[in-house]
Amino acid sequence: MRFLHLSDLHLGKTVLEAPMIEDQRAALEAAVAAAVEHKAEAVVIAGDIYDRSVPPAEAVRLFDDFISELSVRGIAVLAVSGNHDSPERLEFGSRLFAGRGVHIAGYYDGTLRRVDLSDRYGSVHFYLLPFIKPAMVRAMSGEEVGNTDEAVRAALRDFRESDTSGRHVLIAHQFVCAGEQAPETCDSETASVGGSDNVDVSCFDGFDYVALGHLHRSQRIGRDTVRYSGSPLKYSLSEVRHVKSFTLVTLGQKGEIEIEQLPVTPLRDLRRIRGRLEELIAAVGENPSDSDDYIHAVLTGPDVLDPAARLRMVYPNLLHVEIEQRGRELDERAEYDPMEHKTEDELFEDFFMHVHGRGLDDDQRAVIQDVISRVKGGDEE
Repeated sequence: MRFLHLSDLHLGKTVLEAPMIEDQRAALEAAVAAAVEHKAEAVVIAGDIYDRSVPPAEAVRLFDDFISELSVRGIAVLAVSGNHDSPERLEFGSRLFAGRGVHIAGYYDGTLRRVDLSDRYGSVHFYLLPFIKPAMVRAMSGEEVGNTDEAVRAALRDFRESDTSGRHVLIAHQFVCAGEQAPETCDSETASVGGSDNVDVSCFDGFDYVALGHLHRSQRIGRDTVRYSGSPLKYSLSEVRHVKSFTLVTLGQKGEIEIEQLPVTPLRDLRRIRGRLEELIAAVGENPSDSDDYIHAVLTGPDVLDPAARLRMVYPNLLHVEIEQRGRELDERAEYDPMEHKTEDELFEDFFMHVHGRGLDDDQRAVIQDVISRVKGGDEE
């Protein structure tokens, strides 16, 4: 059984106000081409299909095109919701889609959904676990769970109590750690606060492969067969050094598994460039094919008038210009953090905008500011 592991598509996302829909279409077309070239029988998508709960129409059309193309080619689709998705919207039509080989688990209903696919060695059991939080498990099962780790263990109880002698694949969207070792994160992801959202990798004992979503850097967690595929595109300036890829998984007989990273060539790369204005402009002549990339420019040297306008003449997709502070050179090894200088209420409003597609109104903003003030006051005591 061979399948492609994807996650964190974030369809409809903008990066510093630049719409990414064309880049996302190119990435999904590359995923279909990779699935066909490598004769994959399935594509699994481990959540965050959309960037917000009410996605723009073009994002919905793009996902429809993607799953339709795979279905026409006889490639099964198995997907779960992530924390950015609306479970109910993803669930719409799922029973009809299943007849075309498209299986989508939008919300957790108290049961662990299973889809069986077959190859020459027999059945492979795929388990679809949407993004869950303790309150969801308590509401559906009545079971008292205090944190996300306990919630995931409760949701997987049916699997652990079943015969695990066959081949089993889990698709999930959670923040997974290996003991005290946390995964590598970036600023475009929702943070796990205080460890309450952490799920230990031991939850997944018994699965032959665990296809994870939630984090944008491709990485293993605890063992090679528990993996984040990472996002197919760079979605923040902190990801400029990431190497994006699709994860190709080949299951042989029980215990035989091969994992390969297939590099993704984006329509436009996201890059950081640094130097004097005239140097950055001249560099385009040396590599004209790079001029269409998304650019974060760090300017050194004397101040110049309207550098963004001059750079945009040769870098049409310029995202951001930073003037390097005198006496403080940018550490090229460090990852730029655009949230570094934002206040707590500004960070919350950014998050609210991502989820709901609109900003806070005055009453909501006042409530948030009051809560933050109370929390800070409690800390001081």
